[in-house]
Amino acid sequence: MNRHRWWRDAVIYQVYVRSFLDSTGDGVGDLAGVRAGLPYLRKLGVDGVWLSPFYRSPQHDHGYDVADYCDVDPVFGDLDEFDRLMTAARQLGVKVLLDIVPNHCSSEHPWFREALGSAPGSPARARFHFADGRGPDGAEPPNNWHAMFGGPAWTRITEPDGRPGQWYLHMFTPEQPDWNWRTPEVAAEFDRVLRFWLDRGVDGF
Repeated sequence: MNRHRWWRDAVIYQVYVRSFLDSTGDGVGDLAGVRAGLPYLRKLGVDGVWLSPFYRSPQHDHGYDVADYCDVDPVFGDLDEFDRLMTAARQLGVKVLLDIVPNHCSSEHPWFREALGSAPGSPARARFHFADGRGPDGAEPPNNWHAMFGGPAWTRITEPDGRPGQWYLHMFTPEQPDWNWRTPEVAAEFDRVLRFWLDRGVDGF
């Protein structure tokens, strides 16, 4: 297999960590379970595993609402367990890909919590898509966009002083505010996140 283009012909197996293999008997799959299942997957001819989100998350959308991109949700293990998984994968010749979530984060992400406590037009809000509403007192969403799961793609917040405030964009659930990629700080943060996982040995995203 070409070392630099291995992915062109590789057999990739997607692993939904929560339901793959439970190593502790608590009814929830975990990273230790993924590690235990790697030899079997290798025997099947799998060249790489694509891990669905296992990051720290309130789990409103199966882990796709990420509160911390550089940590493991305790229900799945911890960073030490992830490192053990990577070591096992290397020994078996299995590549590891991570499902990164660049469109949105969790409403519990520290940056979004900061945005809620900041003023309209602030740098904290610029990381997301905040806008004034339409109509009297801005009581209507900024536009008629609908979320992927139905309903408006905008949710109104209460400003720090208690007044009804701006609206924020979420193309999925209200618990998943969309990042504003026009803000350089967002791109820089994702560069940091990708480097964090690459430094731990992952092969791609």
